[in-house]
This record gives sequence, structure tokens and C-alpha cells, in this order.
Amino acid sequence: MRHVLEKCSLGKVQVMAKEEQIEMEGEVVDTLPNTTFRVKLENGHVVTAHISGKMRKNYIRILTGDKVKVELTPYDLSKGRITYRAR
Repeated sequence: MRHVLEKCSLGKVQVMAKEEQIEMEGEVVDTLPNTTFRVKLENGHVVTAHISGKMRKNYIRILTGDKVKVELTPYDLSKGRITYRAR
């Protein structure tokens, strides 16, 4: 679980739990510039997603047609982060 540090009025640091990510599966439909992809989710919605840092670091390639797991934030459901590529 990720945490967010926040200063309170007394100068102390409080640790707050970050909102849970919504994880869904989908298929890469289109490749966009700057390692961004258009992903069609299982429920039919299409989102714009970028590669997570660990996938970028390990040089995991994503192609059109790949099955992927996408994390969506509860704040903006049209953007996401690709966290896993299925074989």
C-alpha cells in the first residue's frame, strides 16, 4: 500500500493511506507517442495508459494486441498505468 506524507500545522509529518487503485484487464488497441497506449478494457471502455516505471526499467515491450493489466485512479478513469503484460 502506498502512503502520502502530509505536514500538519505543528510541523509534524502524518502518514495517510493513498486511495486504492482500480485494476482491470484489457487489450492494447493502438500505440501512441511517448510509450503511451490506447487500451480497450474488458467492460468496453477505452483508456489512455502509459508504461509503469518497473516495466520501463526492465525493457518490457508492449505491442498492439497484447493483453495487459491497467491501474486506474478513482479520480480520472480515462487514464491509467500498464503494470503487467500477459504472454
